[in-house]
Amino acid sequence: MTTSFPIIDMSKAYTERKKLAKKVVLGLENEGFLFIDDVANLDCDKLLRACKWFFDKPIEFKRTVMRKLWNPENSNIYRGYFPVTEEEPCRKEGFKFARDIKDVDVTVAEYNRFYEKSPWPKEDGEFPFKEFLQETYEILHNTALEILKLVAIGLDIEENIFEDMFSDKPCSTLRIMHYPPWEGKPPKNAIVEDGKVVVFPEHIDKNFMTILTRFDYGGLEFKTIDGSWAEVDPRPGSLVMNIGDIFSRMMDGRLKARTHRVIDIGTDRYAVPFFFTPRYDADIGVNFMEPEHRVELYGPWVLDVIKNREK
Repeated sequence: MTTSFPIIDMSKAYTERKKLAKKVVLGLENEGFLFIDDVANLDCDKLLRACKWFFDKPIEFKRTVMRKLWNPENSNIYRGYFPVTEEEPCRKEGFKFARDIKDVDVTVAEYNRFYEKSPWPKEDGEFPFKEFLQETYEILHNTALEILKLVAIGLDIEENIFEDMFSDKPCSTLRIMHYPPWEGKPPKNAIVEDGKVVVFPEHIDKNFMTILTRFDYGGLEFKTIDGSWAEVDPRPGSLVMNIGDIFSRMMDGRLKARTHRVIDIGTDRYAVPFFFTPRYDADIGVNFMEPEHRVELYGPWVLDVIKNREK
């Protein structure tokens, strides 16, 4: 079964603002996913070129920006390149970066890994990798902020109520991803119902919002209200947006964070998720649907999530 979602045309964000806002909220109350169209200045063709420019390089090239877990010679722990891990159901490699903070910022602890400087590979003049991806990050950041304003309008709350969480030092990251097809027989933990094979197992995003550029590739599935799996309509030219645990909880579950996964399509697959995430000390304990408020900071919360996941 293939499922489509409400289509949010960002070119109408000001000409049909209230109508679009209601459509955003309705979609997030039900499917939990949206299609996002006509994002100004976003060059998806060039973004796919960026993916292929990097992932087609030899492993020796990628090792220069590989995270310390896989290359002890490097100092980057959180940002940078991670390789495919064999015998795992998650068959992907990726390069992750974020907006760097100023070299001297007394509000950030020296060893706060969420703000470490992004490592960048040496360029060969063939493609402006760093400059283009940094521009793309800002385009998607601004798009996410605009969607949040539409959510607020659709919920009849103050339009800029979410902005403070993201305006200064957000922890948002952008990843370029490559899902190579399985070679030979995949491990048993990658095989799911009906003989399907995952390259990214089922999960719910732990961030605030995800905006995914998936080009024309299929393979993305989500769990419907009745518990069955449905493929997301590939819909060329559209981005896919969903919310994560944090945003759903702050809306008292009114907006839905849906379980999703990626199925092996038998060929190379590329995708670029933008994980829109609050600043480290943002208060995510606010419940906008209830008067009660228990202060909870994003950074300690997500570190606890990571710690429990790694046990």
